[in-house]
Amino acid sequence: MVPSILRSRIDHASLPLITKLSSLPRLVPFLLLLALLVGGMLIGGPVGFLLMSLAAVFVAWVLYLSWPRLNGSERIMRLAVLLLAVAMAVVQLFPRS
Repeated sequence: MVPSILRSRIDHASLPLITKLSSLPRLVPFLLLLALLVGGMLIGGPVGFLLMSLAAVFVAWVLYLSWPRLNGSERIMRLAVLLLAVAMAVVQLFPRS
């Protein structure tokens, strides 16, 4: 599959959820993401891993959709947030004893 076709299909499939998210107050998606991250840190174990993974998937999805519109520094910062979320999820699954 050609990347532009894949991107257009993902953009089209994401449109209903993006429309729903954009109708919410701007603070709500941030607070949901924060709740997933904090909940994952506090709960720990497999449930914490699941919460952190959901947060990482959400960040990856938003990053993928916004990638063409971002400049270099914005891409780096968002990739850093994604890597941090993934690292936190792995730590929740394999805690240091």
